[in-house]
Formats: sequence, structure tokens, C-alpha cells
Amino acid sequence: MRKGLLVIALFCLIGCVSAQDIQLVSPNKTGGKPLMEALSDRQSHRSFEKKDLPAQTLSDLLWAAYGFNRDDKRTVPSSQNKQEIDLYVMFSNGVYLYDAKANVLKLVEKGDFRKALGQANISDNASLSLVYVANLDKASNREAGFIDSGFIAQNVYLYCASAGLGSVVRASFTRPGLHEALKLTDKQEITIVQPVGYIK
Repeated sequence: MRKGLLVIALFCLIGCVSAQDIQLVSPNKTGGKPLMEALSDRQSHRSFEKKDLPAQTLSDLLWAAYGFNRDDKRTVPSSQNKQEIDLYVMFSNGVYLYDAKANVLKLVEKGDFRKALGQANISDNASLSLVYVANLDKASNREAGFIDSGFIAQNVYLYCASAGLGSVVRASFTRPGLHEALKLTDKQEITIVQPVGYIK
């Protein structure tokens, strides 16, 4: 009887762990390089060392990219404050949606979908890839989604320059495959992807 309960408990634990959202630690909003140094160090990197980001670094990166720095305002501007971009995070074992208000990564789909990112020499070695998705029914217009993605991407570049990480903005990826992996609607459009990782 005890053995049976132990097996059931173990299966429940495995089920919970394999299908869970990720609660992020509180971002550290202080420190880092002075702005002019970060701008001086900002560059694109395409060669990464296979290594996961520490929990604090992941949280800081996402907050710098698209977190809230005031009650209803983000670290980046958006056309008419529509905040029409959804920020997805792709790891080797799943895809998550960044919920900045709750400071949580919400599970979208378990599995390795990095093939849809293209350029495996970049995507497979990065710690993660950020995928920018514009909600066209929320945006001022289609162009705004691409412009606002650029603001987020630059924040990521500057954070990476400050934290000793590498990144590169990419627009070449397998659109249908990535769209399907993220379970997007016809009112959502992927604008760019941006791998982040340790520089090789």
C-alpha cells in the first residue's frame, strides 16, 4: 500500500515539474555598467557557449527587455502605449510566454522547437532565444509592432553588453513552424528573434 502511494506521489511530482510555469526571482534593478560603457561594448555575437543562464540573470534580462518600471509603463516605449508585443522565451526543452506583471514564464509548449528558429549553429548553442510577437488587433498598425520590437531588442543588447553576454537580432527563421510552435493566432505576427547566451 505504501509503495503504491509512493509511486502515485512520484508520478504526480513528475507531472507537476514537467508541466509547470517558471516563477522568476525578483529582478535586480540596480548595478550594471554605466550607459556609455554599455553602448561602447554593444555588438552582435553569433557564437555561443552551451550554458544556461542563472536564475537572477534570466530575471534581470527579461525585466530589462520588457518589464514594468512603473505601474502600467514598461522599460521600453510603444506606439500610443499599446504594449502590443508578447515576449516568448524558447529554451531547449520548451517555449514560455513572459508575464511581466506576475514575473512568471508561462508554459506554452514542452519540447525542443529550436529547429524552427533556423541557423542551428546560433540557436542551438544560445542559452535561450527571445521571440517577439506583435498582436495586430492591439497594435496602432502593423509597422508599430516591428518598430516596438526594435526598442526591446536594443534593451536586450544593452543588458547583454552590461552583463557580459552576447546576442544578435535575426529575421531569418521558419515562420510557419515557429508560428505553430508558439500556438499563435492569425492576428499575431512574429517580428524578430534574438538568441542570448555566453560568448564563445
